[in-house]
Formats: sequence, C-alpha cells, structure tokens
Amino acid sequence: MNARHPERVAPPQALELMAADGYRLAAHLWPAVGPVEAVVVINPATAVKADYYHRYAAFLSEHGMAVLTYDYRGIGASRQGSLRRWKRITKLDWGRYDCDAALRQAKRLFPECPIFLVGHSIGGLLLGLAPSAGLVDRALTVAAQYAYWRDYGPGKGWMWLRWHLLMPLLTAACGYFPARRLGWHEDLPAGAAYEWARRPASLEQAYRGRGAKGDDPLRYFPEMRGDLLAIGLHDDSFGTPAAVGRLLAYYRNALRHHVRIAPDSIGSPAIGHFAFFNSRFRDTLWQESVDWLRHGRLSRQPLETLPPEGG
Repeated sequence: MNARHPERVAPPQALELMAADGYRLAAHLWPAVGPVEAVVVINPATAVKADYYHRYAAFLSEHGMAVLTYDYRGIGASRQGSLRRWKRITKLDWGRYDCDAALRQAKRLFPECPIFLVGHSIGGLLLGLAPSAGLVDRALTVAAQYAYWRDYGPGKGWMWLRWHLLMPLLTAACGYFPARRLGWHEDLPAGAAYEWARRPASLEQAYRGRGAKGDDPLRYFPEMRGDLLAIGLHDDSFGTPAAVGRLLAYYRNALRHHVRIAPDSIGSPAIGHFAFFNSRFRDTLWQESVDWLRHGRLSRQPLETLPPEGG
C-alpha cells in the first residue's frame, strides 16, 4: 500500500450517538485516507476525554481505517450538566450502553467492513460488557486490566490511599469525584468512582447482586471471538502482568496475545499508563499497533498466548 501522509487526512465529522437507554453521546468520525479497509472504535481510559486520542485517530486514518472516537456519559463533551444529577452513572453503563452504541454506529456506517477496537485501560474491559461485543473482528488493548488493588505494582500503598480512600471520601463529600480540581483528568460520576474504589477481586463478585436478579453483565464477554492483543507496559503500576491476565481470562473465546513493552526497547525513558497515545511514539508504538490492526501481525514475542476455549 502506498505511504499515507498526515496532510491528506480530512477533518473529523462531529456525530451524536444514541445509547439504548436514550443517553446522547458526543463522537467524531475520522474518514479513512483512500479506500476504507476497516473501522476502528476507540474506547478511552477512565476520566480521559476522547480528544486525547485524536492524534492517534488521525494516524490510523492515514492507514486506511475510518475511526470513531467518543466520550463516555458524564465525561468530556458527553457530560450533561452537573454530575450530581448523574450520580448513578457507572462503568457498567459505559460498557453496556456507550461502547455498545459506538460499535452499533460503526456497523451502521460501514456494514461491509471489519470492526476493530482499541481500548485504553478500562476501555479494554468495557468491550466485554457491550451486547455488540461479537461485532469486533480484532482488538488492541493498551494498559487494560481488571483494576484490583492487590495487583498494583510499585507505589501500591500510595495508589491504595489515592484511589480507595481519598477518592470515595471526596466523592461522598462532593456528590461526584472532583478529579479536575486535583489535576487528575476529568471529574467522575459518583457511581463510577465508587465502582472503582470498592472493586473486589473479580467481576463476578462486583456484579453479584445483579446476577441474583437475573441480570448477568458478564454474558457478553464470550461473544468476543476476534483476535486480541493486550499490550502491557513495564513501567505501568496498574497494568501489571497479574492485572492484565485477570482481565484476559474473561475473553475466553478470543485468541489472546499478552505483550509486555519496556520503555528502553524503543529508546524512551518512560511510557507508563498513559503515554502510549502520545505522538512521540508515532514511528514506534503506533506503527506496531497498525501492523496488528491491519494485518494481525505481532511485532514482539508475547509473554503468553491464550487460545480460545470455545475452539
């Protein structure tokens, strides 16, 4: 395929997604340069606005992929007024409604194209909560894990105080988690903040009450049968091997590759939980991600490869 150039990327089109429960979500569609090979949905990390991923979306569009970016309910351009009015918004809503709306929109817009998903942090988990998870042909997750505190890496003590003591206390006092005032990305609805702060060792435990009422939020994980590449970063205290593995176990019907990347392998002093999507990695990490999304090609030896259990 001919080389693609940034100057040829057209501006994104603003869209509005309608979730199944009626909530309206702000989104952008990045048109592909040349023939559309696939459509990519980008799931953000917790409390991170979609525009953080816009440079990466433009990069993917240079390589023949249309890209759909969007904000979860209560975040960024999808926030509808005071979060005190929306205190019941949870991460489960982000998956079963918001991620699902994005996948369905991608299918409507490009019914003949394969659908790929890029999930950053919680965005990698939300795919499994979406009723349309089975639409995804290939997924790339970055620093995605099941965030159980015992799996945290270096700095575990401070992380526990910050996310499991300070966050719920401030949420109780304010009616939402005021992350922006602290310089910790976007504010969080109370439900999403408590869901993180009180997370037990498994999703089954987290949603036990719903299961008792006949509502099993985990029933869509097995629908994801596309190939999945999970990228973990050596200097990410959230995405430790144990934490990434805890999440990958839920995608039991997918072929799963778990790759670990050390910053010095690309000549960088650090990558951490967030920097993968910084444009300074355009010629390294971003190019590796394109090789996976377009061709299913691994650029590194996996730490482990898990076959689909469903055959």
